[in-house]
Amino acid sequence: MDLEKEFELKDPKYRSATLTNGLGRSGQRALLYATGMDEEDLKKPFVAVIGSFSEMVPGHTHLRDLAERVCQGVLEAGGVPRRSETIAICDGLCQGHKGMCYPLASRDLIADSIEMVVEAHHFDAMVLLPGCDKIIPGMIMAAARLDIPAVIVPGGPMLPGNVGGNPLFCSSELREYPGRVETGAVTVEEMKAAERAALPTVGSCAHLGTANSMCMLTEVLGLSLPGAGTAPAVSNERKRIAKASGRAVMDLLRKGITPRQILTRETMLNGVAGAMATGSSTNLVLHLMAIAHEAGVELTLADFDRISRRVPFLCNLQPSGKYPIVSLDAAGGIPAVLKTIERELCTTSMTVTGKPLGELLKDVVPVPGDVLRTLEKPQKSEGGIAILSGSLAPEGAVVKQSGVKESMYHFTGKARVFDSMEEADAAVSAGSIGKGTVIVIRYEGPKGGPGMREMLSTTALIMGRGMDEDVALVTDGRFSGATHGPCVGHISPEAAAGGPIAFVRDGDEIEIDITNRRLEWKVSPQELERRREGWEPLRKPRKPALAKYAAMVTSASTGAVIDVEKLK
Repeated sequence: MDLEKEFELKDPKYRSATLTNGLGRSGQRALLYATGMDEEDLKKPFVAVIGSFSEMVPGHTHLRDLAERVCQGVLEAGGVPRRSETIAICDGLCQGHKGMCYPLASRDLIADSIEMVVEAHHFDAMVLLPGCDKIIPGMIMAAARLDIPAVIVPGGPMLPGNVGGNPLFCSSELREYPGRVETGAVTVEEMKAAERAALPTVGSCAHLGTANSMCMLTEVLGLSLPGAGTAPAVSNERKRIAKASGRAVMDLLRKGITPRQILTRETMLNGVAGAMATGSSTNLVLHLMAIAHEAGVELTLADFDRISRRVPFLCNLQPSGKYPIVSLDAAGGIPAVLKTIERELCTTSMTVTGKPLGELLKDVVPVPGDVLRTLEKPQKSEGGIAILSGSLAPEGAVVKQSGVKESMYHFTGKARVFDSMEEADAAVSAGSIGKGTVIVIRYEGPKGGPGMREMLSTTALIMGRGMDEDVALVTDGRFSGATHGPCVGHISPEAAAGGPIAFVRDGDEIEIDITNRRLEWKVSPQELERRREGWEPLRKPRKPALAKYAAMVTSASTGAVIDVEKLK
């Protein structure tokens, strides 16, 4: 008797055959039987269905239901789904305090955790279910890293609230209420009522913040099925997409299509173009560069700037515009956006449907309107994000120009310097920031924060007080997708790395010129050298997880990725 042949339960080409095949795998088979599998199951491919369920995060509370539907699709297509979860941190809950040090750092932890479970258990394919902000790029990074057949099923946007008779109310506006209360424009009772009504369902916050920017990006990159980027979290369509994704991943497995065949440089540039057309969050710059890094694809800030000048801002979405994400879904969603900018895209890029992008767009007919404009009559002639550089940011900086009033495209002011977001918040709330000020918040970068906190509490106070044409803000930290106004982030090198921002002093003149993509600090090279003498970076308290992150993270200009070369 050929004992090895006797225990060859599945085709050795499957990764999971390592667990099921061979005389010596008796213990592994017994463990699989203990989970409820039978011998027929052991003959089939194993598909990891990895969610990010959390009772704390509204964008994730419904993901178990979606995972069940994914499993149904996998079973129907002849696979064995096995579920597990990774962590999910809500950026919204972290705003304005030290908790915001953790979300960006969690991106790499999420990718690592998926690598560990998928590699340790030799899964053949995987379906990943993220909902918000850093969870989505973390999961895409894992897909690129592992390069086994994979489909992303994002949780989708929530419905907008109805506040004060406005049925299109989003939480991005709610963030400005504290500033309005401080100035008397809104009462305490009105703010409390708005808090209860602003977020009426599960899903990622209804505006085009980072969460929905990334949901939409999964579809632009071809990693999720059509409609997955914008279908409401509570819709039947979202459930059907989840089930279809289970079937789709099995088809990818049969065809041998893996993420790196999809995530080419051309696809990454499609992602940039989609971000420019929609007016996506500036965080997308960090995340798309990190995804490219994992896929082994070159992507630089220069690519973003070049495409920003070619692809106009088309989508009238909050916080830069009027409508929530569900309005874009009703107007045709991401397929309609991509069809509108089709001439700027690589249409031969492969997708998880097994078809190239151009074939998916073949029959799409956009219906132009107030939500989705045309190339001839865009919201703005350039893309939603601009890359600035200059003496204050030699390696670059990022601004969501779609959310900046044209009167502030060029602004020169005197610096008011703060070494933390909390210090800046206190100054704005105290009314001590005068017109013509450039607020400088430093030591909030990837290393210095650590974790590159979002400055949403500061920007929301500025906007809520109606100061968006009086002051500007620059930082080596980053901004929430809910941010709009004259706010420049990702300044690189950061203060903790000895970048010029570390040496700015109160009263220094700073010039922001979005049109010409410049960010200049009016201090001579000689004065800078004098200020550098004897300098030591400010070191903020950090627990072990953040200490490890700070030791290995790279600059925002390269996506704030982990430098694994330091580990060799």
